[in-house]
Amino acid sequence: MAKGLQGFSWTMLLLFCTTRELGATRTVVEGPGPGQPGDPTLLAGGRVKRGWVWNQFFVVEEYTGTEPLYVGKIHSDSDEGDGSIKYTISGEGAGTIFLIDEITGDIHATERLDREQKTFYTLRAQARDRQTDQLLEPESEFIIKVQDINDSEPRFLEGPYIGSVAELSPVGTSVMQVMASDADDPTYGSSARVVYSVLEGEQHFTVDSKTGVIRTAVADLDRETQDRYEVVIRATDMAGQLGGLSGSTTVTIVVTDVNDNPPRFPQKMYQFSIVETAPVGTAIGRVKAEDSDVGENTDMTYQVKDEDGVEMFKVTTDSNTQEAVITVQKPLDYESKKVHTVVVEALNKFVDPRFVDLGTFRDQTIVRVSVLDVDEPPEFRPPSNLMEVQEDARVGSVVGVVTALDPDTANHPVRYAIDRSTDAERIFDIDANTGAIVTGKVLDRETAGWHNITVLAMEADNHSQVSRASLRIRILDVNDNPPELATPYEAAVCEDAKPGQLIQTISVVDRDEPQSGHRFYFTLAPEATSSHHFSLLDVK
Repeated sequence: MAKGLQGFSWTMLLLFCTTRELGATRTVVEGPGPGQPGDPTLLAGGRVKRGWVWNQFFVVEEYTGTEPLYVGKIHSDSDEGDGSIKYTISGEGAGTIFLIDEITGDIHATERLDREQKTFYTLRAQARDRQTDQLLEPESEFIIKVQDINDSEPRFLEGPYIGSVAELSPVGTSVMQVMASDADDPTYGSSARVVYSVLEGEQHFTVDSKTGVIRTAVADLDRETQDRYEVVIRATDMAGQLGGLSGSTTVTIVVTDVNDNPPRFPQKMYQFSIVETAPVGTAIGRVKAEDSDVGENTDMTYQVKDEDGVEMFKVTTDSNTQEAVITVQKPLDYESKKVHTVVVEALNKFVDPRFVDLGTFRDQTIVRVSVLDVDEPPEFRPPSNLMEVQEDARVGSVVGVVTALDPDTANHPVRYAIDRSTDAERIFDIDANTGAIVTGKVLDRETAGWHNITVLAMEADNHSQVSRASLRIRILDVNDNPPELATPYEAAVCEDAKPGQLIQTISVVDRDEPQSGHRFYFTLAPEATSSHHFSLLDVK
């Protein structure tokens, strides 16, 4: 009978019967039943070709025994047990990892195998005549598969993990997902079936045992109390059963801010002081409301709430420091009001409507502004700048009195003087103590009807504090000038002039200006009254 397994290949191995031997799986592989139409082993006369028969295929990984591990047996059906057939193998690991007994066909593994490094080995079997070294069977390929044991723990490969969740998020809010991988065989048992659990941090977070999705376990996460959590997640294989291997990773969960805190002034009252002469726009001081939130949730604006403060002061917001800057909006006066009370309110710019039930997102404080007195020059009261005096007033006559008072609380004595650059001829004098202005020289309205002088008022002990007032003095007219001919007259008349003929019209002027107007009376001079040749007609 012809020997061999011509035409047989690995794809024709159909039926597997497994048993256990020495910790390995022994598999007897048989071909299809003989005698089927089209079967390539069917010979003329109904005879069947001989073929390979061997026990093989599975070897357990990580074998720790001291003896080589039995893998299986190859056997040719032409082997009659007389040792005439020599069995050899070639391929992956042949002669190193795998050794074969050339007489029995038994294969042993001599090294510790790791399925995670290599899952199977492909080899080829040969049966040779021991005497001639000729192949008795065609080479046949077979596979030794490394059988998995649970020797690899789950590993988190994408760490470190950092996730975030907004504070006050509802229970069950998804934070992030973690995933662990197991190098064991996912098709064999539960060695690679991973479940997740929380090892540390279970008070605040949960993890889905199947998906690894981390969720919040409480609804009161408060960033202002704790802004991050270190949660340890454990992955266990064997579906979490006893004896499963596990690995863990730390997940950093950052609690992000929401606007759940209103602004609060650390003090209910602030005090500032400023001199009364500070110009409009001068900064008095700064106040700031505290906000436990961060980022734009701390942005705020300030405003003045009381009427007095709105009129006198202005509040702006420093966008860099979030401080309220209080400035002067209207001139201050210590003598009018020494202390101003200003109500300043702070408001959050961005209010989250979800948290309005927590209260108003605003706060108020009181700012007391003390106005400091400044030594000011005397003030003229009342500020009248017109006086009148008769032109025939005697030297030393009182024209009028000016009054100036020190507006300061000390109320220093005031002294008076005339700015002589405005009265170089010293026509007027002033009493330094009383402010009485008197004539210093004889007046003449017709020479100067108006005088403009400047009066000075200064503190008696500090002449640098001086005020000036312009004073106009009007000289009132008195009838102290006789009428005068408007121009010299010289008249002529013909000798044959008839009586009543007009010879000359005479006009006169008067330098005085009586309030009721001029009334002139014309008469002939006494020396002309003796002449009867002329008469004078008074035209009124």
